Amino acid sequence: MAPSVDHRAGLQPLDLRGRPLGVLRLSLTARCNLACPYCLPDDQEPGGLLTLEQRRTVVQAAVALGAHSLRLTGGEPLLHPELEALLEAVQPLREQGLRDIALTSNGTLLSASRARALRQAGLDRITLSLDGADGPSVARMAGLADARAGERTLAAVLAAIEHARNAGFDPATGALKLNAVIQRGRNDDQLLPLAELCREQRLELRLIEYMDVGNRNGWSPSDVVSAAEMLERIHRPWPLEPLGRPLHGTANRWRYRDGSGQLAVVASVSEPFCGDCNRLRITADGLAYACLFAAPGSGVDLRPWLQPDRSFEELQIALADLWQRRSDRYSEERGGPLAATGVHAEMAYLGG
Repeated sequence: MAPSVDHRAGLQPLDLRGRPLGVLRLSLTARCNLACPYCLPDDQEPGGLLTLEQRRTVVQAAVALGAHSLRLTGGEPLLHPELEALLEAVQPLREQGLRDIALTSNGTLLSASRARALRQAGLDRITLSLDGADGPSVARMAGLADARAGERTLAAVLAAIEHARNAGFDPATGALKLNAVIQRGRNDDQLLPLAELCREQRLELRLIEYMDVGNRNGWSPSDVVSAAEMLERIHRPWPLEPLGRPLHGTANRWRYRDGSGQLAVVASVSEPFCGDCNRLRITADGLAYACLFAAPGSGVDLRPWLQPDRSFEELQIALADLWQRRSDRYSEERGGPLAATGVHAEMAYLGG
């Protein structure tokens, strides 16, 4: 049984492996306007989505338990009509310990006005996604019909980068980054083009190993391009030097020796970092999951504690109890009992 904690005293609960809660990943929607084959989102929402006030209350409870960073995710969070309203609603929580609010988006819906609105509403950082540097590659990785559609999507994301930059999300301070999932045989030929693009943009490229999340993507270990291989390929033309992985961070970071920016690699498969994972995920319909690779339906439904007749302290205790029972470290045990079932909750549902 997990040790008890007097939550009213402001003490931070630890899980069974001594890991504190630090990051809340809050999904606003399970829908997306793309159909990336490594994610394959649903085309409709689950039932019983949280309201704006319920989401704010969940964030407040997580902050009370030690979460200092909030990342808003999807699906595609820019599809959610109350995104800016939620950003404004959680701003007072900065006085209670919330230090950083980030957003992950595919960027295709990020107009100049939307970027400014997000910044004005209190968003600190934004990470956009792009898995190729030409039309055919983008189409292949985004589930689009043809190269022409890929070209349009590529142009939209490149425009989104400029919109974000112009709105005040400065890559030099880490406020604007680019994610790219790399899958062998599909887009690993885009490593150098993507690196070159980000070097020109002075934008940190975050390379992500293709992961066995969900059940629809047909994942195989042979599809994974390891962090070591990705780094070796990029190091040849542009020598790199290591900066390391910060405590509780997901990415090992590197610096180009010629001063053309930085590179990061998220190596959940080849170099797992479960040992200091501090992330809690809340789905759009209010289920709390402590691991990206959790089984579907295994999350704790927070909606009973979000009803008008329940107190904030009850929600806080429910979240703390969930965290204190946490012992998962799937990536370090890949091939164990959970992997043998072959059943995981879908990435778009969990918020990535």
